[in-house]
Amino acid sequence: MSYTLVIHGGAGNITPAIMNAQMEADYTAALQDALRKGSDVLKKGGSAMDAVVAAICEMEDNPLFNAGRGSVFTKKGVNEMDAAVMDGRTLEAGAIAGVRNIKNPIRLAREVMLHSGHVFLSNTGASEFALKQGIETATDEYLFNKSRYDQWVEIRDTDYTQLDHKGDNLKGGPIPNTGHKFGTVGAVACDAAGNIAAGTSTGGMTNKRFNRIGDSPVIGAGTYANNKTCAISCTGHGELFLRAVAAYDVSCLMEYKGLSLQDACDVVIKDKLVKLGGEGGMIAVNAKGEYTFCFNSAGMYRGMANSAGEEIVAYYGQ
Repeated sequence: MSYTLVIHGGAGNITPAIMNAQMEADYTAALQDALRKGSDVLKKGGSAMDAVVAAICEMEDNPLFNAGRGSVFTKKGVNEMDAAVMDGRTLEAGAIAGVRNIKNPIRLAREVMLHSGHVFLSNTGASEFALKQGIETATDEYLFNKSRYDQWVEIRDTDYTQLDHKGDNLKGGPIPNTGHKFGTVGAVACDAAGNIAAGTSTGGMTNKRFNRIGDSPVIGAGTYANNKTCAISCTGHGELFLRAVAAYDVSCLMEYKGLSLQDACDVVIKDKLVKLGGEGGMIAVNAKGEYTFCFNSAGMYRGMANSAGEEIVAYYGQ
């Protein structure tokens, strides 16, 4: 039974200078836990989609990551979460944006795909659908994270919007205490049947205003899957990934130009995005179980496990 699972926990200024031994141990354990949850599904013959959701739920439940329980705070001091899934076999997709008090946004995204008759729901409408489907909710207390709150307090009285994966902000000036940044989470998988799937979940940007939505829940920008080409989950500065239609661009380069998975990811992340000024990365897998981690930042929290018994957990540059 052949399978591959790849995960990420954000990309950015991740260097030995901002990590210590305890942080490395914590991240290693967190990434291994997510790999284990997803791999357990695949070992039992489960679908790529179920494995993706299982792995992402594990990361959403871990406050180390900016998703679910670890989500950052908006300008109004609340959590607004986004997520998306896509099935490479059917091209079905589900996405939600701006939801609050949902324990696992990735589960809600899958429910949208399966039972809403739509692809993308937002805000109170998405919450109403979650209630109808019996999706587990979470209190403000559950979602409160002291380090995230302190991060927000530093800039809540300014117009700065802090990029969670990067030690700066959209105005270009330095922000205090940005050494310990965390990011969007995602997973892609290839199951024993050769089907692939992708999912991404995020809490967005600290101090974001106007119900800002990034690339994570946008099909083709931050999340995409097609059995003919690849499954992709992105992390980085969402505005640039949106403008680049990054995830779908990889698929197009493979389908229409015949590029390999690695070469297509390299073109998008290390050429096209760099020219736009975009920082971040992506994980990818194809229907043969081939995979790649690709990023143009200093590092990316990432991991891979497959049926050959290989397991990778890493954070720093390649």
